[in-house]
Amino acid sequence: MTDSPGRTSPGSSPSEETDKAAEAAEAAQEGRPAQWAQEQPPPGDWSTSAQGPPRQRRGTGERARAQTGPGPGHGGAGGVPGQPGPQAGRQQPGRPQWGRPQAPQPGVIPLRPLQAGEIVEGAVRTMRIHWRAVLGISLTVAVGTQVVATMVDRLWDQGTPELDPLGGATPETPQELVGAIGNGLGGIGVAWLLSLIGSITAAALLTVIVSRAVLGRPVTAREAWRSARPQLGRMAGLMVLVPMLLIGVFAAGIVWGLLVAAAGAEQAGMSLTALGGLAAMVVATWLWIRYSLAAPALMLEKQGVAAAMQRSAKLVRGSWWRVFGIQLISILITALVGLMAQAIVLVFDVFIHGGGGQSVADATDWASLIEVGIAAVVSSALTLPVSAGMTALLYMDQRIRRESLDVELARSASEGK
Repeated sequence: MTDSPGRTSPGSSPSEETDKAAEAAEAAQEGRPAQWAQEQPPPGDWSTSAQGPPRQRRGTGERARAQTGPGPGHGGAGGVPGQPGPQAGRQQPGRPQWGRPQAPQPGVIPLRPLQAGEIVEGAVRTMRIHWRAVLGISLTVAVGTQVVATMVDRLWDQGTPELDPLGGATPETPQELVGAIGNGLGGIGVAWLLSLIGSITAAALLTVIVSRAVLGRPVTAREAWRSARPQLGRMAGLMVLVPMLLIGVFAAGIVWGLLVAAAGAEQAGMSLTALGGLAAMVVATWLWIRYSLAAPALMLEKQGVAAAMQRSAKLVRGSWWRVFGIQLISILITALVGLMAQAIVLVFDVFIHGGGGQSVADATDWASLIEVGIAAVVSSALTLPVSAGMTALLYMDQRIRRESLDVELARSASEGK
């Protein structure tokens, strides 16, 4: 027999009705329907039907608070007063969090726009993971170029004793002075050429290694050489053209002041030279940052010199200050590592020579040149990978920000290409 309003079921008593009323009141306080059993299963991730517990009527103030959200000092939905609710970002047990998905990271960096610290960390991580290939390349380049540079310095200094301020003869005629300066510039030119060759080779090979490290793929020095060899000629052209462009800017900035000084107005000429040099420094710095990403663009996109410079200018446009800051960090790291290497060599020099200043007074003997060469090798072996790695990662970061390169890299990493 079904129950109907106003009637009690057969066999019911007033005491049972009182118990049911008490159970209904207790259920209302606990927020569950009155028809639920008093003994419930343990709490857990139970699915609920579309029809939930009956809603209770709220007053005007409660409706206003529900529309405007929880105020300060109140919890969110299901929260505790004085604490933020789930909407504030606190993870609730048993509830899925619908936040921003984490970027994939198949290699040394996450495939998303990077911060400056992440670029430095990625370059260092590349050295740590692929240390055989990285240190093999950097040590080979550093030792090879430094051995030749040390021999050139020693032999060239013996051929130009008139330029030695510690014991050489002073040139007496203009012809002797011009000849001595020419010999000195010849030695500087040979050293610069060797350094340029080493920088070209190291930058090309290390850029290839970094590009593979981003995808989480192993690479050997032989594989990097095989991939970079077709682009070495263009890389050499780029590494010569950009410095010559910067030198031309400096020459154009100071030449007018030198001409005025040569005409007889020395004071005005020196002031104009200083002003032109300052302006030339600003323009040269702007051009250096503008074309700083040309090397990785040339290596990774297989482009020519002019196309790589245009590509770098396009990627830097609108982000000049950011690229400048990260490149400045790279220079500071390089300088710091170089100073540390020189300090270590200086300590050994003090122990060897007893701190008597022998290495300073005899700065061109073989022992001193070897010590300087060791410091240069250690510095180059550590700084070349960091500098090349940061430049390559900065290039990829700019492409991620502008061209969604992260999508292509993630697809290539998943496909194993």
